[in-house]
Amino acid sequence: MANLEIFRKTLGSMGVNCYILVNHDTDECIVFDPGDELGTLTEIFSDPAFNLKAIFLTHGHFDHIGAVNGLKEKFGVPVYASRIEDEKILSNPSINLSSMFGFPVTVHADELLEDGQELEIIGAKIKCILTPGHTSGGMCFYIPEMESLIAGDTLFCESVGRTDFPTGSGAEIERSIREKLYVLPDNTKVFPGHMDTTTIEWEKKHNYACPA
Repeated sequence: MANLEIFRKTLGSMGVNCYILVNHDTDECIVFDPGDELGTLTEIFSDPAFNLKAIFLTHGHFDHIGAVNGLKEKFGVPVYASRIEDEKILSNPSINLSSMFGFPVTVHADELLEDGQELEIIGAKIKCILTPGHTSGGMCFYIPEMESLIAGDTLFCESVGRTDFPTGSGAEIERSIREKLYVLPDNTKVFPGHMDTTTIEWEKKHNYACPA
């Protein structure tokens, strides 16, 4: 089994949790949702112990994608996102909310992911789980050998992501959580896009917004 570890770096005024999955055996890593602070992230990935190989996006809102283009240009790595998100949200500043905050940004995904697709990268297996609701193409990433889920803004500690933004749906996010996330092992560690880490077991018992 690869020597894998997940690091959290909270970025920007919106407090987005950016996660770095590193394989200590190879010093290779991937980053999830690099939303801001390009300089900080560039410094991290310039360290030989954090050789960046890919960028993964849970969804396309501006606070999760702000540093993507800079990292892609600096390190020459591909961007992975769900096909739906790339087509509807990443390329549209009005829908990804960046225009609302005065700095329109668009991102292009190099690798378009499908629901249930399984990848192997930097020695880690990653399962893609499409979870519409916060956005129509939001995607969570499950790492079985670590029993860990990168959840983006779908599932929070005792809460769920907002559904009043473009392409959001309250009914869809509840369905996504109950049918796709609550079926994961209870001890699965959940790494959300904001706030603290939790587990599937805890959320099934305590999530007021989406009880099991």
